[in-house]
Amino acid sequence: MLKYFLSFVFLISTSAIFSQVNQQKKLEERKAKIQQEIRENETKLQSVKKKEKTATKAIVLQSNKIKLKEELIATTEKQTKLLGNSIVVNQSQIDKLEQELKSLKEDYAKMIVQSYKSRSEESRAMFLLSSESFLQAYKRAQYMKQYTNYRRIQGEEIFSKTNVLYTFNAKLDVQKSAKEQLITENEKEKLSLEKEKQEQQKLVETLKKDKNKILAEIKKRQKEAKTIDNKIDKLIREAIAEANRKAAREKAAKEKAKADAIAKANAIAKAKAIEKAKAIAAANAAAAAKAKANSKPIPKPIPIPKDVAIAIAKVDPVVVAKAAVSSTKMELTSDGKIDSDSFKANKGKLPWPVESGFVSMGYGDQAHPVYKSLVIHNSGLEFSTSSGANARAVFLGIVNSVIVISPVNKVVMLQHGDFFTIYQNLISVNVSKGDKVTARQSLGRIKTNGDGRTILKFAITQNTTYTNPRTWLSPK
Repeated sequence: MLKYFLSFVFLISTSAIFSQVNQQKKLEERKAKIQQEIRENETKLQSVKKKEKTATKAIVLQSNKIKLKEELIATTEKQTKLLGNSIVVNQSQIDKLEQELKSLKEDYAKMIVQSYKSRSEESRAMFLLSSESFLQAYKRAQYMKQYTNYRRIQGEEIFSKTNVLYTFNAKLDVQKSAKEQLITENEKEKLSLEKEKQEQQKLVETLKKDKNKILAEIKKRQKEAKTIDNKIDKLIREAIAEANRKAAREKAAKEKAKADAIAKANAIAKAKAIEKAKAIAAANAAAAAKAKANSKPIPKPIPIPKDVAIAIAKVDPVVVAKAAVSSTKMELTSDGKIDSDSFKANKGKLPWPVESGFVSMGYGDQAHPVYKSLVIHNSGLEFSTSSGANARAVFLGIVNSVIVISPVNKVVMLQHGDFFTIYQNLISVNVSKGDKVTARQSLGRIKTNGDGRTILKFAITQNTTYTNPRTWLSPK
């Protein structure tokens, strides 16, 4: 029983920190990945510095490196905080165990003293012999046996709790040492970050001397980006118009089928009504002829029933030609609405379009890192990732288009109802138009640019309206 009780106590004490241990493992894996990215970025940076006469490209890599260093420091601080929480939990358990151990030892000491006072066999025998009845003697013998067992159990419990206490103390020492090491690592990284920022400032000063060239480069890139955005806009409009045409054709076909059915029913009813009207006219003519032959007054003619007249006069429905379809707003079918609603329901929970990396340029109008008055417009987010990385779908959908900007620059556009996700700067593509894709499925390999950076540009639109992808993606 004691064994199970102690196992239960140990399980309770460790379950509180189990999740923290799991988090520590994940943070350690993330830290290792960041450190690898920093090493890759440093290699690219040194290569660029050797080849380029200006700091235009080097400053971008330097900025990326600073962001990675900041992320590494933040990750290490999270690890330190988790370790601190674990230390607090363990210290609490140690304090509790020490208190319990103290109480157990005090009780055990009292028992030992009491046993010493009544240690002689004669006193025990007299205790039994002085019983007034056999039943009382039996009960006294049982009491002595239970008392002896209780002493043994108390001793075992003291031994077990002492071992548990030693275990917690050893774990606490390891955690304290790990925390001190993390703090030392963080201090080194902060000093390294400060050096990186100083290096960045030197690059900025160098960059300011080359303003005209930078302006020309920004203008050129903005023009290229605008050309690509225009192609994408055109394809989105074509996709919307085609979807609307298809929906209009289906609707028109249904309306025509309905009108044909009504016209057929009208024709049958009209034919029957005409026959009935002819029969009434013939009956009226026969009655008039008979009256005239018999020199009698011509009887009042039988009137044509109202429903017969209505059936004869009924006009067939006309299918009205539809106006030109919209190319800016999609008329969703029932399936399209399900796809759109499903995508919308996952806002803020979509995975990143790259497995690892960071956002190197935000959405919308962005100030240049050096010349704050220069504004760069970005229709999506730019992700810096490792060389050879793949772009991956953020949600299930259909490949609407694969756009070839150049042999080494391709764009994949996925459709999710009236939403589109766009993946730019791919050197190779794994999918074709019309393919169905799943979330996190690889779409193609991201191109590494001439400046050594591997950049994926990612955008989201609803119809033709661009939205900020950051609000749709889950936190990293």
